Amino acid sequence: MSISTFNDLLQAARSQPDPQRLLFVFAGVELPDDASPAQRERFEAGQGGALVPLMCVDKRPDELDSFSTLVAESSQFGHDWRIVFAAAMSGSDRAPTSEDAEKPLERMVESIKRGEHSGFIPFDTQGLAVQIG
Repeated sequence: MSISTFNDLLQAARSQPDPQRLLFVFAGVELPDDASPAQRERFEAGQGGALVPLMCVDKRPDELDSFSTLVAESSQFGHDWRIVFAAAMSGSDRAPTSEDAEKPLERMVESIKRGEHSGFIPFDTQGLAVQIG
């Protein structure tokens, strides 16, 4: 299944034979201190910058009815995020719990800090999957 929107992700997670838990890391964009003048200019024009994890959460697919639900929940924390990275955990005999998700979420955050995000699906603020890089 091709995932081009957040709703595609929800549908795919709900259709899996094993119970799922969705992992989300919300990231903002910052200009590194050592940015060149050209990088600063691009950043001022709304391009470039470094992705910085701001917050994370895990949810069962049935806890989210749409992308707007996730956005509304994220707005309660006062962070101006630009990209949300998504991944899924699969259970076998039971649905993974939030406790089960702690270490994978930590690994996601660390990967994003290193610029390694190929194993995740990034969505923009409208819930559309985007290409990074």
